Amino acid sequence: MPKRPSKHLRPPRPLSSSHASAVDKADGRWMTQTMPAQAAVKDYRCPGCEHLISRGTPHVVVWPLVPSMGSARAVDERRHWHTSCWNRRR
Repeated sequence: MPKRPSKHLRPPRPLSSSHASAVDKADGRWMTQTMPAQAAVKDYRCPGCEHLISRGTPHVVVWPLVPSMGSARAVDERRHWHTSCWNRRR
């Protein structure tokens, strides 16, 4: 069986069909998109609290509006947050 290419070399998977919106925080402008429970098919680690976001848990996907230096696309930097952790963030 051939080896799968690195996930970093593959194009990012499309997010759910919900609408992305821009949010301003102290550290810049971010794009956010809600991930409904039925679309949350994997486990993720929330960068806000370092706890697991279990599959089937609604949450928010966040990425910077402008990519960081060294990153080709901002969407490559997307992270999955508990909604409450993201809302608590300033």
